[in-house]
Amino acid sequence: MSGLVPLTPEQAERTIGLTTTVPVEVIYAAGLRPLDLNNVFIVSGMADRLVEEAERAGFPRNSCAWNKGLYATARRLGLKRLAPVVQGDCANTHALIEMLQYDGVTMVPFAFPYDPADADLLNRSLDRFCAGLGVARAEAEAWKVRLDPLRALAARIDELAWRDLRVTGLEQHLWTISCSDFNGDPEAWRRDAEALISQASARPAASPPRRLALLGIPPICEGFFDFLERRGARVLFNEIPRQFSMPAPSRDLVEQYSRYTYPYDVFHRLDDIRTQLAARRIEAVIHYVQSFCFRHTQDAILRREIGLPILTLEGDRPGPLDMRTETRLEAFLEMASGLPARA
Repeated sequence: MSGLVPLTPEQAERTIGLTTTVPVEVIYAAGLRPLDLNNVFIVSGMADRLVEEAERAGFPRNSCAWNKGLYATARRLGLKRLAPVVQGDCANTHALIEMLQYDGVTMVPFAFPYDPADADLLNRSLDRFCAGLGVARAEAEAWKVRLDPLRALAARIDELAWRDLRVTGLEQHLWTISCSDFNGDPEAWRRDAEALISQASARPAASPPRRLALLGIPPICEGFFDFLERRGARVLFNEIPRQFSMPAPSRDLVEQYSRYTYPYDVFHRLDDIRTQLAARRIEAVIHYVQSFCFRHTQDAILRREIGLPILTLEGDRPGPLDMRTETRLEAFLEMASGLPARA
């Protein structure tokens, strides 16, 4: 995609924007098309201009560029409805909501509980979300059953990346992160995923790379995965995009969204991170943090708890990797290459 084409009036009526992963099953049950604005923003070919547009509209320079990109993307598309996460995501989302509400966008919010063990509160949040979109809970649960096989395909793509070394880090990233909305067309997503699995299964395995993990939100910079692979390293555990694919099997929506770690505290994330680092024999970790994001503070805890070499990269505005970041990555990979491979 290059540039942003405004939605037609008909498209705007049946599209609902996402700021992060919500129970997408409810949206599909309502007969609507979910659209993850993060993915549209970052592949628009004009991400830097979108950030500047948001700043001209009043967003401060010292605020998250992802949030600014979401705002300008929603405006450019002519979005009419948004399903923001008001508990379990960035606090800056509240300001984004207010700006878009002022512009006439209707909100259908969703709130994760603070504690994932609070099944009663999560259940009530799901019911409120269903009511906000005019959906019976049973219809949403039926959509979970329909989407489970697609999530299994995402898990297979992930497996082809970390175990079989036949899917690149970028492919793994794009396919798992797209599970937030299944590109607005689950059947097309399924066909394309099956085609990739068939194609990738026939590829020769890559030469054994330095086995890296990427923790934190997706990098806003361009060329990150290709830069690593050109230097003999590959991201084999991509924490947050993998979580968007809902990798833990579950019986119903409450269980699914309580096992989803992103909205909850760092300690629930750590349980999953430790398990995956060991299973995937990860040798070194890159923790990406976004400028002006509260998650930056969690870096101190991750460093103390992970027990592997870790490089913290902070990004601000969209664009190619800068020379300083490239130098830091090269130095980190050189250091990691001197370590014994993890058994």
